[in-house]
Amino acid sequence: MKKLPITAIVLTYNEERNLEKCLASINNYVNEIIIVDSISNDKTELISRNYTNKFYQNKFINQAKQFIWAIDNCDIHNEWILRIDADERWTKEGFEELSKIMEDDNVNGIYVKMKIFFMGRFIKHGAFYPNYFLRVYKKSKGTMEDRWMDEHIKVEGKVVHSTIDVIESNYDRQENISLWTDKHNGYSTREAVEFLIAKHNIHEIDTVANFFGNKTERKRWLKENIYFKVPLFLRPIMYFIYRYFFKLGFLDGKEGFIFHTLHAFWYRFLVDTKVYQIERLAKKNNQTIQEVVRDHYNMDIDGANKK
Repeated sequence: MKKLPITAIVLTYNEERNLEKCLASINNYVNEIIIVDSISNDKTELISRNYTNKFYQNKFINQAKQFIWAIDNCDIHNEWILRIDADERWTKEGFEELSKIMEDDNVNGIYVKMKIFFMGRFIKHGAFYPNYFLRVYKKSKGTMEDRWMDEHIKVEGKVVHSTIDVIESNYDRQENISLWTDKHNGYSTREAVEFLIAKHNIHEIDTVANFFGNKTERKRWLKENIYFKVPLFLRPIMYFIYRYFFKLGFLDGKEGFIFHTLHAFWYRFLVDTKVYQIERLAKKNNQTIQEVVRDHYNMDIDGANKK
């Protein structure tokens, strides 16, 4: 199969245990790979340079800003962009389907299905599959949401939902849950900041939310207009009940139980705890939300919002 005129952009930070399999899965199918690294201190750069000479480094603020920086600053030769995380793997069959879809010049964006594995088990239930994400798009027709967490790509014009499965099977989910909790601790901070920005109208949030849109847009609308309005600490309980019971997450065995419990009663509960603590400190110390987040989390909300 001839390499496709696609630029794959991979954001990295200390991804030596995941990156090799990721890059090997796309190397024979795309004609350009760009790595944007958040100044790793492991073998990420060494592994990257085995596949591409386009290795960039940039200080990390959040995923969205790092991807936007890549689009604006890297030497990109193609119109088509593939966003791929370092813990994801594409298949030959996926690229064969992608090639056929790209033959339609009217298509500007392509959704794929994420196939998540946890402790070696495919998480098939709990509304995690099929879960569609727009990962391939024309650069001139798409932009990344500029937000702290849970960012999506917005595309003008025709988009298609493919049957392509992208495998998400990272080292920490499979073999080292400590790394997973470390990573999600950081995610929970950015998720808490995102919620506080919306709740306190600190600035306008870039969003794809649309109740009458596609599944991704509708999910975002429900999150911002329903989930955000549920009281703190009740939200994780409702989240678990919905995914584990109503969406049959219990059918994925012990691994599914661990997966959904951690997502609800560790990650989502931690988000709410940080929201509660930040608001409490702001009131106690007569500070703004921005000041508390800056002083205790070293995150500049107002500065990051500047275009």
